[in-house]
Amino acid sequence: MLAIVLMASLACESSVPAVSGVQGRQQVEDSLYFQDVSNASGLDFVHSNGMTGQLYLAEVIGGGAALVDYDNDGDLDLYLVQGGRLEVLRSNDPGSSVRSASPVDRLFRNEGVSTLGSPMFVDVTVEAGLKAAGYGMGVVAGDFDNDGWIDLYLTNFGVNQLWRNLGRDAAGTVGFEAVAKAGGAGDDGFSTSAAALDFDGDGWLDLYVANYVDYRLEDHRPCRSPSSRPDYCGPQNHPPSQDRLFRNLGPGEGDPIRFVDVTSVAGIVRERGNGLGVVSGDFDSDGLIDLYVANDLMRNLLWHNRGDGTFDNLALEWGAAVNAEGRAEASMGLAAADFDGDGDEDLFMTHLRGETNTAYRNDGSGGFEDVSMAMEASAASRPYTGFGVATLDLENDGDLDIVVANGDVLVIEERLIAGDPFPLGQRNQAFRNDGEGRFTEIPTERWGPAFSGLEVSRGLVAGDLDNDGDDDVVLTNNNGPAYVLLNRAADGSNWLGLRLIDHQRDALGAKVTVQLSDGRRLVRRVRTDGSYCSARDPRVLFGLGSATGVVGVEVEWVSRDTEYWPVAGSELAARRYHTLVRGEGRAGEPYHEGGR
Repeated sequence: MLAIVLMASLACESSVPAVSGVQGRQQVEDSLYFQDVSNASGLDFVHSNGMTGQLYLAEVIGGGAALVDYDNDGDLDLYLVQGGRLEVLRSNDPGSSVRSASPVDRLFRNEGVSTLGSPMFVDVTVEAGLKAAGYGMGVVAGDFDNDGWIDLYLTNFGVNQLWRNLGRDAAGTVGFEAVAKAGGAGDDGFSTSAAALDFDGDGWLDLYVANYVDYRLEDHRPCRSPSSRPDYCGPQNHPPSQDRLFRNLGPGEGDPIRFVDVTSVAGIVRERGNGLGVVSGDFDSDGLIDLYVANDLMRNLLWHNRGDGTFDNLALEWGAAVNAEGRAEASMGLAAADFDGDGDEDLFMTHLRGETNTAYRNDGSGGFEDVSMAMEASAASRPYTGFGVATLDLENDGDLDIVVANGDVLVIEERLIAGDPFPLGQRNQAFRNDGEGRFTEIPTERWGPAFSGLEVSRGLVAGDLDNDGDDDVVLTNNNGPAYVLLNRAADGSNWLGLRLIDHQRDALGAKVTVQLSDGRRLVRRVRTDGSYCSARDPRVLFGLGSATGVVGVEVEWVSRDTEYWPVAGSELAARRYHTLVRGEGRAGEPYHEGGR
């Protein structure tokens, strides 16, 4: 991925009308899909990569974002990862994260929707006690101590951090405290994306941390492009790194959060890679949570969960290690979702300019096929370098669409000639699903400035920021601003929103199936992982499309027991969010036959 060409001297609202019903579907054909409310929402954040002309490898990798209801008030707050000044990392101490007078990560509290229809964000970083001193890459949101309050795990170039949510104090303030040595899940390498998951089904969220390359500032050396211009070195210039798997032991011995490194005993130690993305899912439908890792210019990994605490890498055997040409690609961001509506989780990942973004269709038993050409979105992605990727149902028609954050890692000559001081900017992309797993690109003019502008986009997360029943988008840029984009394409549509709770926390990994009145069955998984260095809304949204209603909801918990919530006689009304708690549904009741 990284073969960026840069000069060594480089230093670094539009409004849309609301629409509704069938008429709204036609109106949205002639209007913007998203409304940029970044300024109106009070969001004031600009990422800094600290570029000094030294062309350090870490400069163009970060940063991510998390949508997290940290204060349990029912709406999504926003955590944004900052870079900073690399030169303050002491070269004689590669684990140091001192950042004197450098910008820091920031937490913005969602104060609810204003009279103008925009969520309002207030910076509460200091109030919450967060002092994220690290050169940030990504963030993971999860309740690691099962106390009902979401914690934050931060991946850095340097020491990773774990911040425990203390809940609300007597004064009503929700604050965090740093957990020493990340509760046993520390890593002082070059971490990027991570996933919170319960791989062993014991009720405690574990951690998988993807690491990029074995690189320290003292390892830095100059590289050049084919035209002899000073260049960032690519990942192939450094040894691949070792990902880490940490098992959550639960509280004990005075420690509220305790992890143990099981990288070796779980078999993860058998493979190294240039890890940039990670997502969890049950890829062979055996009821166990597996892991897929996107590696940069190396074969991707698919860690199959054997159910005994160990994993096997079956990516090659299952057809998901390389593309249809047998070639390893520069994988960055990724998503796992049921794109073709057949009930299992497919894969989609972003790649370097000159390659195409790649889609793998799952046959339900772990067999994958590269269907990028049939998906019809591959050619459109070839001129771009993709990072973050979000899956969301843009129009609430029941089919999952794709949004991709693009930003190059090779100099764009036209931008350089035009005098752009950071000539890597590209426009972002979105692809609409036709319901059969084929995607067409939505024209740029339908998205507004945040998608048509030329910026170096990285993190991308989807979530319902205004609680109106559709997924909105938060987009981050390397060395640039973050954007809040409200979904207007689904205004007036029919939907059902669910939050699943197990062990007092979001039931990450649970599989949810909704049977619609028209016979369709929509499948989603509760997750915050995927995309790139970011964490999405853990709630699941179901666009009902033309269906008049919902027949029932089935949940397969990570513990592998299944419960059913029939709509008849229940309170599961459409156009509302509902909370489903493990143990409160009907056990073992099957679906009606039929549906796709």
